[in-house]
Amino acid sequence: MMCKGWSFWQGYVVLFALAVVVKAESPYRFFDWNVTYGDIFPLGVRQQGILINGQFPGPDIYSVTNDNLIINVQNNLDEPFLLSWNGLQQRRNSYEDGVYGTTCPIPPGKNFTYILQVKDQIGSFFYFPSLAFHKAAGGFGGIRVLSRPRIPVPFTDPAGDFTLLIGDWFKNDHRQLKAMLDGGHKLPFPDGILINGHGPNGASFTVEQGKTYRFRISNVGLQNSLNFRIQGHKMKLVEVEGTHTVQTIYESLDVHVGQSYSVLVTMDQAAQDFYIVASTRFTDNILSTTATLHYSNSNKAVSGPIPAGPTDQIDWSLNQARSIRTNLTASGPRPNPQGSFHYGLINITRTIKLVSSAAQVNGKQRYAVNSVSFVPTDTPLKLADYFKIGGVFRVGSIPDNPTGQNMYLDTSVMGADYRAFVEIVFENHENIVQTWHIDGYAFWVVGMNGGVWTPDSREEYNLRDAVSRSTTQVYPKSWTAIYMALDNVGMWNVRSEFWARQYLGQQFYLRVYTPVNSLRDEYLIPKNALLCGRAQGRSTRPL
Repeated sequence: MMCKGWSFWQGYVVLFALAVVVKAESPYRFFDWNVTYGDIFPLGVRQQGILINGQFPGPDIYSVTNDNLIINVQNNLDEPFLLSWNGLQQRRNSYEDGVYGTTCPIPPGKNFTYILQVKDQIGSFFYFPSLAFHKAAGGFGGIRVLSRPRIPVPFTDPAGDFTLLIGDWFKNDHRQLKAMLDGGHKLPFPDGILINGHGPNGASFTVEQGKTYRFRISNVGLQNSLNFRIQGHKMKLVEVEGTHTVQTIYESLDVHVGQSYSVLVTMDQAAQDFYIVASTRFTDNILSTTATLHYSNSNKAVSGPIPAGPTDQIDWSLNQARSIRTNLTASGPRPNPQGSFHYGLINITRTIKLVSSAAQVNGKQRYAVNSVSFVPTDTPLKLADYFKIGGVFRVGSIPDNPTGQNMYLDTSVMGADYRAFVEIVFENHENIVQTWHIDGYAFWVVGMNGGVWTPDSREEYNLRDAVSRSTTQVYPKSWTAIYMALDNVGMWNVRSEFWARQYLGQQFYLRVYTPVNSLRDEYLIPKNALLCGRAQGRSTRPL
């Protein structure tokens, strides 16, 4: 739907006009989404959920490398709304990232058309609502980016391709959860686990005996790492957040919050139904849920005990994470091996060490990175940067290393030079597993271990075939190190995927900057960009 007074075809003519920044020869895919509230019953009680075109979860996005995605979002909620695209890199185009630091919210009753290109990407990702703790109400869905037909894929085409969105869930309304956080309190323990929006035994996947299927598994929950497994079946890992992996067989997989994995499963068992299981990791109270893997010729319902998974074994999870490596001989989105870029031979230009913390500030619970707890401003940072509006943020308001200061509030923005090659160390001094995501990028997870990181820790880095992804876990009292080539100009959100922590300040923005004003480095502001705060009333470009 377009704004009032616009015809359907007028709207699409404008969409074509807006898309001049992308290559004309790349295909276009159009999506028209109506965002509403509706009753949902995922755990057996009525809740107010966020629906997209009446669906919970929302519809999958199907695309191919370099496709242009024109996604018109009509906000029929009673509050502002934004969608963000977990893992899509928005090359040279952070304006479309859909987080408050880059994009003005869509007002109630209004629409906004995202113009995205899945430039040089393949793989499994998801979208989600980024404002006002909406993620606790739904509004999320799967994204799959297929390889172009002439690019070889390192496995035979599967007989089917399923999206599995797993995650913890609360019976509380998202407004109640937000009120708890706004009041300075922590969230309670979740009430259950969902698979594709359903509680126990609610979802079912029909397969044919003897065939192989692809399952794209994303943890879209709010805080808990989950273990995923399929009764009686092995899983062959083939892709992680856009990277073809060494094809290792697993009986179960730890999927930390915000992460996406893609596995192949061969239906090589007797004709019956089997449990699909997701259960919490590293929690005293273990929550589990099940779905059904249904053989089309099945004559027997699921039976026997639900297959047990690991519970609190940190070493087990750490060793599994280290075993996930890049398939160096497989082509990525282009017809050249993924290992052709030798990240291990590039000199590091900067080391950034990020330490998370939790504390009370002014009597309320807050979370921070390097002692700085992020607070949003009245104007998206990217717009303030573009229009040169002073007083909104200060580059350098978060240090490269922990300072040991008491926690304090600020709009934290870290500056970085375009084309720098950086080492980032996430250090976790707490007793929980944390997960970190960086918008706009994929990075190489070169090392992780217990204790405190030191320069000597580099001796244990994997500088040959580390997996490249956009979301990584950091184990309790441990560190994780990544390498990242800063080849994408823009304002990029670096955040905890533990959503209460993100909401209460455990995030900042990385401003990747070049003084050269060239379309080769960054696109112009979208013509249809919404303007708010101190950017209100300014002009983008003529439509």
